[in-house]
Amino acid sequence: MRAKIQVDHLSFYYGDKQALFDISMEIRERQITALIGPSGCGKSTFLRCLNRMNDTIPGTRLEGRVLLDGQDIYAPGTDVVDLRRRVGMVFQRPNPFPQSVFDNVAFGPRVLGLYRGKDELEEIVERSLRDVRLWDEVKDDLKQDALSLSLGQQQRLCIARVIAVQPEVILMDEPCSALDPIVTLEIEELMKRLREQYTIVIVTHNMQQAARVSDWTGFFWLGRLVEMGPTGDVFTRPQQKLTEDYITGRAG
Repeated sequence: MRAKIQVDHLSFYYGDKQALFDISMEIRERQITALIGPSGCGKSTFLRCLNRMNDTIPGTRLEGRVLLDGQDIYAPGTDVVDLRRRVGMVFQRPNPFPQSVFDNVAFGPRVLGLYRGKDELEEIVERSLRDVRLWDEVKDDLKQDALSLSLGQQQRLCIARVIAVQPEVILMDEPCSALDPIVTLEIEELMKRLREQYTIVIVTHNMQQAARVSDWTGFFWLGRLVEMGPTGDVFTRPQQKLTEDYITGRAG
């Protein structure tokens, strides 16, 4: 599998405080990469570096490079709007817009002009909802308020909203932390299906989840990438003692 994203010697700062230290890794195309580690170790900060979401925070700066298909996303002149279409984000808590189910999914295609008429927009909405296995649950009332859906339905709706704009990469920042165990398993199954079309990077505190869904795992500790490798190897044959201590509960 080729690298979809290549990170070279990335360091990141909030003002004078350094949050990430010299991180290099490859994120492989159409694979699921899980980022694990204790709270405050830099996982979410790193994730937001991959589509420049940290740009919205005053006083931040980045050193190093993030290459998407070989192009540096921090190069001058980068179209950040298009970058965030190509590299979408699903957040920790479901955040549907206070609009109808239809309008939530149609939002991105409307803003970006990704359709040529009403019929094509309706096709995009239906396809996106089908891809997240939500269509059969909402098709009879697409005008219903998205906030009236259950939390699990809302999170699937947010994923549908991301994929409606035809991204290449989906970033997920603890997408199941607000959900119950049954719904969590539904989202995990969804991630496995989406991997056939998209490159997925997930931040999770749930090591069992990382072991269940991911192909690759990176272990972060105090802003540093301690170890990165195939998930089976990281969990059963870790190269670093700190990784083993964290996975077995002796650290973190």
